[in-house]
Amino acid sequence: MPVAVYVLGLAIFAQGTSELMLAGLLPELAADLGVSIPDAGLLISAFAVGMLVGAPVLAVVTLRRPRRTALLVFLTVFALTHVAAALTPNYTILLATRIVGAFVYAGFWAVAAVTAVGLVPPTSRAKAMSVVAGGLTVATIVGLPAGTVIGQHLGWRAAFWTVAVLSVVAMAGVISTVPPGRPDPATTPQLAAELRAMNNPRLWLAYTTTALVTAAILVIFSYLAPLLTGVTGLPAGAVPAVLALYGVGSLIGITLGGRTADAQPFPTLATGITGITVLSVVLAMAAGLPVVAIVAVFLLGGFGFATNPALNASVFSLAGRAPTLATAVNFSAFNVGITVGPWLGGVAIDAGVGYPALGWLAATLGVLALGTVLMTARRVRRDQAPGSFRGPRGLSVD
Repeated sequence: MPVAVYVLGLAIFAQGTSELMLAGLLPELAADLGVSIPDAGLLISAFAVGMLVGAPVLAVVTLRRPRRTALLVFLTVFALTHVAAALTPNYTILLATRIVGAFVYAGFWAVAAVTAVGLVPPTSRAKAMSVVAGGLTVATIVGLPAGTVIGQHLGWRAAFWTVAVLSVVAMAGVISTVPPGRPDPATTPQLAAELRAMNNPRLWLAYTTTALVTAAILVIFSYLAPLLTGVTGLPAGAVPAVLALYGVGSLIGITLGGRTADAQPFPTLATGITGITVLSVVLAMAAGLPVVAIVAVFLLGGFGFATNPALNASVFSLAGRAPTLATAVNFSAFNVGITVGPWLGGVAIDAGVGYPALGWLAATLGVLALGTVLMTARRVRRDQAPGSFRGPRGLSVD
């Protein structure tokens, strides 16, 4: 595997740490800026909004651009937004830096995926993508709790400085390992084909599933720190350890889900979403019991991330031979969920229903997601014909 692929994974780790770390810093950040915890939670939604827009827009804009140059521009802007965030005392400016940083982070994802695939032979493309995407999993296990510890002991601004430094390190790696020059015109995706691939109702149903599943997870995850300290009764110093446990569950889940999603995408999705729904109910009813809450958080990470490979695999198969824009829009669908989840949670908290009620919200979203999975499975079976082409992940692609 080329070193450049691992460098791209490192860059995703740095940026993914920023994406995730606010979940463990909301109380400190809210107190410092003089805003409510729900308002601080909107910073997570703001990041998701930037990614939602940035993924499809920059996927199209960079189709024919020099990839190393694009990667460096995105990393530079990302680092600068974190410097600005670390220096500002203003909540509104911090909100703006989250949107801009997320926008270029989404662009980095789009270009990094194409770059990684182009650096390896066809037989190693899936492995290369797993290395790049693995940076986000490592961010869940290491970056999230580390960012929480840094923020709790040195202030939340120190966590932003750390991400900026990591981004600069990633820039040096990109300069050293990613080859310069424009992509080969013969292998460059064609915009017309990409747009035609989007005219598929099953694809949009799959996007709905992605958004609902992600929102179900984020309704709880975004407010884990105040839930664990205010309802479960854990000390603030224990929060990073529980978040790390969530990350370990996520790694186990994405590993197991990756082994079953290719052959059985719908059973994998159904199992994962059912687990999310049941665990959400457990947290709603028993968040005050430390052992139960900690185990539920660990399993929530496992079942939640187990759905990720199947969500991506189904979209890739439905897109056929023009997956670039389709997968970018699925990335946006993830961020619709990331936007809606914290917002719904904030509305519930502001209404005074308490943090345990977030579990009931997540369970409701889980039930809706199970419904869209069932609808998609039925449409795929109905639309299959003897002469249709069956995609590599068990879905019929017309």
